[in-house]
Amino acid sequence: MLTCKDASRLISERQERPLGIGELWALRLHLWLCVSCRRFARQLGLLRRVLRTLLRRMETDVDGPELAPEARERIRKVLAERNAGTF
Repeated sequence: MLTCKDASRLISERQERPLGIGELWALRLHLWLCVSCRRFARQLGLLRRVLRTLLRRMETDVDGPELAPEARERIRKVLAERNAGTF
């Protein structure tokens, strides 16, 4: 049985890579039993969706925050690197 520490690591890794069948089943069992880890998984998923939406809005919203073009480009680069898993 996974500990909460191991489960939270797998929940995070699941955002970046497919889990192996053993990892997936161990995580599913843990999530079935642990309300705190289920909550963490939901919160992490929500955070990821919100950040993706924010990135899309920054790319298309001409009335967005008043930032210098250089600052917008730096932010865009960092978010793209994080999304690609290279940060």
